[in-house]
Amino acid sequence: MADVDDEVVVRTRADGATELRVNGVFVMDDVETSSERVLAEHALDAGAREVLVGGLGLGFTARALLEAEGGRRVERLVVAELHDGVLRAVRDGAGAGPEVLDDPRCTVVVGDVLDVVAAQPAASLDAVLLDVDNGPDFLVHDANAAVYDSTGVRACARALRPGGTLAVWSMADSETLRERLGEVLDDVRAVAVPVDLQGRAEHYWVLTGHAR
Repeated sequence: MADVDDEVVVRTRADGATELRVNGVFVMDDVETSSERVLAEHALDAGAREVLVGGLGLGFTARALLEAEGGRRVERLVVAELHDGVLRAVRDGAGAGPEVLDDPRCTVVVGDVLDVVAAQPAASLDAVLLDVDNGPDFLVHDANAAVYDSTGVRACARALRPGGTLAVWSMADSETLRERLGEVLDDVRAVAVPVDLQGRAEHYWVLTGHAR
């Protein structure tokens, strides 16, 4: 995975938006968060109550999960975040803010997402949601390829209960990743999410499947 010494910067842009960058590369802002919320919806639509999220970001996926059904849906949320600087920024008020971190149902583990996944008992989760890089074909960190390879996908599938959801955020559709998901999951599909990136109409993607 990525080096824990990476430079994490959370800054306020001229337009007033809060922006997260790692090693100078744009990760996300707090203006266009629809794809992060769609990631959560894939778990919620399947009835998930125990969820692991890979990548805290600015906390919008976690907040969507914790707020579902007036806070009554999700019973346990584990968030894996490699960069302590991202956690500190959210704690200090960036993005979804400290309320997400203070929710007693939420546990944030600072570390490699695959280590956190491996620490979960087999068939113990209803959903694993991955948003740790820009997708398998647009890596900010080459080491993050391990998240998307067959071993990483199988590790996530192992932690899921039958019918559980694995959903992966990506900048683009990936036939290779869909094939890897299909090796261990059913109902594999890629969902385009329309986004407005500072006036540009684009699409992000969520690739998803269900455990056998």
